[in-house]
Amino acid sequence: MSGYIFAMGACICCGRVFSFNPNRVPSTTAFNGQREPVCQSCMALINSKRQEQGLPAFEIFPDAYEATPESEF
Repeated sequence: MSGYIFAMGACICCGRVFSFNPNRVPSTTAFNGQREPVCQSCMALINSKRQEQGLPAFEIFPDAYEATPESEF
């Protein structure tokens, strides 16, 4: 029998707690040097600002905010 797992944590940008795929969630080390997750709402805002500046949007994997099969661990 196999199952699924997801991580829960606070978004490093806004502090909101959310669930995510720990292998695929966008993250940053900019604030404290450690890889910290960024929620879907903040990534949408970040990508919007980047596009306004003529920069490409960061890629967000389709399963970044979903559970992942436990076999991936």
